[in-house]
Amino acid sequence: MLFNPSKMLFMSTLMLGIFITISSNSWLSAWMGLEINLLSFIPLMMNKYDTLSNEASLKYFLTQAMASSLLLFSIILFLNHSLMNFNLWNFNFLTKLSLINLILLIKTGSAPFHFWFPSVMNSLSWFNSWILMTLQKIAPFILIFYVFNYFIAMTSLIFSLIFGAIGGLNQISIRKIMSYSSINHMSWMLTAMFFSKNLWLNYFIFYSLLTTSIVLLFNFFNIFYLNQIFLYNNNFISIKFSTFILLLSLGGLPPFIGFFPKWLIIQYLLMNNFYLILILNVMFTLITLFFYLQLTYSAFMINSTSLKWMYIYQPLFMKTLMIILSYISIFGLIIMSLFFNY
Repeated sequence: MLFNPSKMLFMSTLMLGIFITISSNSWLSAWMGLEINLLSFIPLMMNKYDTLSNEASLKYFLTQAMASSLLLFSIILFLNHSLMNFNLWNFNFLTKLSLINLILLIKTGSAPFHFWFPSVMNSLSWFNSWILMTLQKIAPFILIFYVFNYFIAMTSLIFSLIFGAIGGLNQISIRKIMSYSSINHMSWMLTAMFFSKNLWLNYFIFYSLLTTSIVLLFNFFNIFYLNQIFLYNNNFISIKFSTFILLLSLGGLPPFIGFFPKWLIIQYLLMNNFYLILILNVMFTLITLFFYLQLTYSAFMINSTSLKWMYIYQPLFMKTLMIILSYISIFGLIIMSLFFNY
């Protein structure tokens, strides 16, 4: 399905829209890139054999179209010809652009504007969920750097921590758990924005790599709900081990590689005396780590039966790939701490 020519065409235009947005020097061209990105993702979401994906595409289109119309309205309202570029260092002008900041947070799905994100993602395939969790966040976050407002970012950060942690509890859909985890990760990305773009980029790269690994695994075994995890891979102990190593790494449990970008942000918060944000980030991230640990403990301990007489083909490529990724996740933090002095 991925190598369908029409899918490849829309995937190319989706990437083109991202590149236009992040390389543009005017707000109108950035808005145009966001629209190309939106109109390319809608056909990728739609599937005539799945009514839920069509419903999700309609929800996504209505939300993003509302945000895009508000963004165009705010651009026309607040920008004149002399301020059509990104020279936005005037404080009074920055306060006027708070509306644009809010609209871009709607596009990313950050709390308290996250109402559409879990429901849309719960109806998508794993490939489209991966696009929604990673690629679709690049352009809005880059634009947020130009209109960054500390009060709005702090408010969204706190709400993302709370809703991302509490919302993931008592969920049976893995896609919903991943969506609430993504909302929690967005709070760390907003925290990284307080300091530098490189810190945000560092966190986003690690988050995208871990998310890609987990989505690749769940897509290969066609897993969408928790009860499938308990049953699917009792005969694949190595893959089962790799699955939960990657999940715990995504949750930020030391000493896995997923803790490394959080470690950098914690160091920046300590050096700049942001103690309250540090406490909130760590406290609510522990809650997200709790349902990952709960998932891991349940899958390893509760259901451990294995049928000796039943032969099941073990995919060698996937098994090897998961073992490599799990080793990187386990030993990556140690290697990073040896070669990089932060």
